[in-house]
Amino acid sequence: MSIFHNPTTSCRPKATRGYKRSWFWVVLVFLAFTHTTTVRAAETVILGFGDSLMAGYGLTSDESFPVQLELYLKTKEGLNVRVVNAGVSGDTSSGGLSRLDWALTGLNGVTPDLVILELGANDALRGIPPDLTRKNLDRILEELKARGIPVLLAGMLAPPNMGGAYGAEFNSVYKDLSHKHKVGFYPFFLEGVALDSRLNQADGIHPTGEGVAVIVENIAPYVMRALAAPSP
Repeated sequence: MSIFHNPTTSCRPKATRGYKRSWFWVVLVFLAFTHTTTVRAAETVILGFGDSLMAGYGLTSDESFPVQLELYLKTKEGLNVRVVNAGVSGDTSSGGLSRLDWALTGLNGVTPDLVILELGANDALRGIPPDLTRKNLDRILEELKARGIPVLLAGMLAPPNMGGAYGAEFNSVYKDLSHKHKVGFYPFFLEGVALDSRLNQADGIHPTGEGVAVIVENIAPYVMRALAAPSP
């Protein structure tokens, strides 16, 4: 028997153990990554793209439409959903068109499963020609269609003080565009809330948290149908 120590023979078990440990960590990291990717892939992402009615003007953060809708869809419909607030107070359809790409880019590479498009209230309040509102919303819908993103178009009604002719022209914009682009359509975003002092803030325009809850309850079935519809 040799009295000399054989380093190759003595190190082999340690090397084998190290090799196995390395593979153990590789497999563990792979499984963790796969699990995380699967969870993320299962998440439904909705982009709420609109004005102050979407942004939550005058409300606490947990009273806004996106937050209340997300909670409703999670608790009542059992969805793994994230509703992103892309509302900007004071925005017109022109403003929305100019920032659409920015809002989509802000999702960090995630393509939303649905965009709830809520714009036009400020156009009507400012007396912007309905034809311009139509053109802006048309271009937004064209862009979303080109990206393969489903849309739920939320309609708006012109205030009565704008006159009958203006109101008729403005109010027809949303239904016409929903047919043209074959997107989901919710006729009036403020249905059940508009002109009800109990559900509106002091300005009579923006809903309270309770008013937003009514909007969410009313629009939720339309959101579910839009999510179930084939992609454009």
